[in-house]
Amino acid sequence: MEIARVAADLFVRQGLKATRAEDVAQAAGIAPRTFYRYFAAKEEAVAPLYEAGARRWVEAVRTAPPGTSVPQALEDAARSMPSPGAGVSSDSWGWVRTLVRLADAHPSLRRVWAEVCQTSERALAEVLASRMPAGPAADNDAGRAGHAVGVPGAAADARLRFAAAVASAAVRAAVEGWAAGDGPGDGPQGPAELAVANLAALRHFPWDDLTAS
Repeated sequence: MEIARVAADLFVRQGLKATRAEDVAQAAGIAPRTFYRYFAAKEEAVAPLYEAGARRWVEAVRTAPPGTSVPQALEDAARSMPSPGAGVSSDSWGWVRTLVRLADAHPSLRRVWAEVCQTSERALAEVLASRMPAGPAADNDAGRAGHAVGVPGAAADARLRFAAAVASAAVRAAVEGWAAGDGPGDGPQGPAELAVANLAALRHFPWDDLTAS
């Protein structure tokens, strides 16, 4: 994570194009050879910063109290996103905004951002499946194949993946929309509340249809 912070600081201060992988390595106090042992390109160095926020959100959904509806768990998790003065320093929040903007402007960094979002989406699908009530016809082979216990059939699995994709896109669009402007990091125009507003689209998703009969 320290290398990620160093890379983010250089990208923000110097710009992505003006920063070389060797610059990141030197600022982090490691040899370029060591840097390339962990990252194939300089852009990959900031992936842990992207991943940290995504993991926090998915984990908050996973640990929502039993009995919480899935839409409520998603929205509560979004509201728990750190904000300036509440878990994230102002400097770090500035990094987030600039890094998301850089991802929009540079295809090489956009790939890193997209890969992190895709990984987060898959993790969310697994978490949502784990929150589905288990039914009596659970299939062990289906479970080993990655299907959640209690989610019947390929059609339901596809719908669950769709729900995870919509939820992930709702949060991603909120973060990207916030980063593109100059609004504050908290309050109604902050990414957390923007994400909650977007997630309202899933309140009427037929979650009950995904339980085993």
